[in-house]
Amino acid sequence: MFVGRHERQLDPKGRVALPSTYRPKFEPSCFLAFGNDGCIDVFTRDEFEDMANEATDKMKRGELSRDAWRTLAHNTIEVPVDAQGRINVDRDLRDFATLETGAKVIVAGSYDRVEIWNAENYARVRARGAAELKGA
Repeated sequence: MFVGRHERQLDPKGRVALPSTYRPKFEPSCFLAFGNDGCIDVFTRDEFEDMANEATDKMKRGELSRDAWRTLAHNTIEVPVDAQGRINVDRDLRDFATLETGAKVIVAGSYDRVEIWNAENYARVRARGAAELKGA
C-alpha cells in the first residue's frame, strides 16, 4: 500500500525522485500511465497488470470506450528506477498532467498506486476531497 504525499521537483531532464519508502516496491522498473483527474499513475508490475485487465474488461462490457482504452494502452510506458530512485517522465505524460521541468510536483500514495500531480491541480483535488469527507 502507498500512502502519504511528498513534494518533489521535476528536474530539467524530466525526472522525479520517488520517496524512499516507495522505491523498493518499484525497483527495478515501474509503469507510468494517464491517471484520473489529470495526474500520472505509477504502478508496480503486478498492479499494472491488474489495471490493464480491469480496463480491458470494462472496454468489453462497454463501460470504457475503445478510444479511451487504446489511449491508455498507447500512452503507458515502463521506466527504470535509477540508482537515485528517480524515474523519467515522458513528454506526453508531462503534457497530460501539465508538469513543467523545474516545477514543484506532488508524489502521493493512492493505496494501490502512486500519483504524480501538478501541485496546483493537486491542491484543488485535495480541497474537493477534504470538503467531501467533512460532509460539505
